[in-house]
Amino acid sequence: MAKKSVKDLQVAGKKVIVRVDFNVPHKGDTITDDNRIVAALPTIKYLLENNAKVILLSHLGKIDYKKTEEEIDAAKKKNDMSIVAKKLQEYLPDNKVIFVNATKGAELENAVSEMKEGEVVLMQNTRYEKGESKNDAELGAYWASLGDLFVEDAFGSVHRAHSSTVGIPTHLPSAAGFLVEKELKFLGDAVENPVRPFVGILGGAKVADKLKVIDNLLEKCDTLIIGGGMAYTFLKAKGYEVGTSLVDVEKVDYCKEMMAKAESLGKQLLLPIDTVIAADFPDPIDGPIDVEVVDSTAIPADKQGLDIGPKTAALFAETVKAAKTVVWNGPMGVFENPTLAAGTNEVAKALAEADGTTIIGGGDSAAAIKQLGYADKVSHVSTGGGASLEFLEGNGLPGVDIINEK
Repeated sequence: MAKKSVKDLQVAGKKVIVRVDFNVPHKGDTITDDNRIVAALPTIKYLLENNAKVILLSHLGKIDYKKTEEEIDAAKKKNDMSIVAKKLQEYLPDNKVIFVNATKGAELENAVSEMKEGEVVLMQNTRYEKGESKNDAELGAYWASLGDLFVEDAFGSVHRAHSSTVGIPTHLPSAAGFLVEKELKFLGDAVENPVRPFVGILGGAKVADKLKVIDNLLEKCDTLIIGGGMAYTFLKAKGYEVGTSLVDVEKVDYCKEMMAKAESLGKQLLLPIDTVIAADFPDPIDGPIDVEVVDSTAIPADKQGLDIGPKTAALFAETVKAAKTVVWNGPMGVFENPTLAAGTNEVAKALAEADGTTIIGGGDSAAAIKQLGYADKVSHVSTGGGASLEFLEGNGLPGVDIINEK
C-alpha cells in the first residue's frame, strides 16, 4: 500500500507538525553545509502556500546522557537549533520564522497557540529531551498535542523509532513529505522493480557493516560489485594473500557463503582484480603517501590495499555504464586522500555518464560524489545514510511504517 502524501492532507488553517532533518554540519554558529535545510524547503513551502501553520521538529548532533552534567550542557550548547532558524529565515523571506528555545512548557505552547497561517515555529533540538531517543510515550503524546497533523520529511531519521518520528504519528493523522516520498520512490523502485540490468555497488570499510545488504542485494541485482576495504575480506576468502589490508577475520566464511550464493543464483559478483597498495595508512588521512599498483593476487605480506587499481576501475565503470539501474553505497578506497581517490572517482564518473537510473545511498558515497563534483549528474543522492542502508537490507523503517496508508 502507498503511504499518504502531504498533498492528501487538508492543511489550510491547521497546525502541521513536520519532522525535518536539520542535522546540519556546523562550526560554532556557522553552518558549513545547508543541503538538508534546502532539501526540506519544498514541503515547508507547500504547507505555507496552502495556509498551514508549520511547526518544525529536528535533532541536531548527539547528546550522550551517560556523560556528566557539564558534558551534557556543553553538547546542548554546541547543538543549539537557533543557528538553523537564522538560515531558514533567509530561505523564507516572506514568512515569519519563530525560534522557540524550548522543547516543552509554556513558552512553546504559547508560541504555537499564537501562530498565524503562513508562519513557522522551529522548536529547539528534540534531543534536548532525554526521552526522545527512547521513544518515550508521554513525550510523543505531548508533542502531538501541539498540532493537528503530522508530516514525516526527515528520511535521515526514519530508521529510528524516536518520539519525534514514531511517537507523534501514533496520535495524529500523518503523511509523507516530498523528500521522504522521493526517497521511497527511488530506493523502492530500484530495489523492488528495477529496470535491468541492475547493478549494486558496495564499498566502505567492513563486511560486518553490510552483511544483510550483501545478502539482500544478491537476491535482487544482476551484478554485485564489491570494492573498498570490505573487498579484502572477500579476497582472503578466495585464498589470496592480502597483507596488512583491513580484514574482518570473523566474516571470511560469510564471504565464502556469499560467493557460493552468487554462483548458485547465477549472479555476477565482481571483486577487484588489481589494487593500490602502500606500507601504511595515510597520516594525516589527506597527506602524501607512496603507492604502487599490484594484481589482487599479489599483495605483499607487508603492504595494505587502500584503493581499487586502474584495471578494476575500468572493469567496474564498464559494468556500471551497461546497467539500467545502479545503487551505490560505499567508496572504493580512502577517497579523502587525493592519491587514493582515483577508484572512487572512476566509479562516480561512470555513474554520472550512465544512461539508466543511478542512486547514491547516502553516507560516505554521498559525500564522495559531492566532493568529486558529480552529485548533479546522477538520478538521486539519498539524504539518509543509515536509513538507505536499512532499506537496502530489506528492513522496515519505523518512521515510514507508521505513516497512514492512502
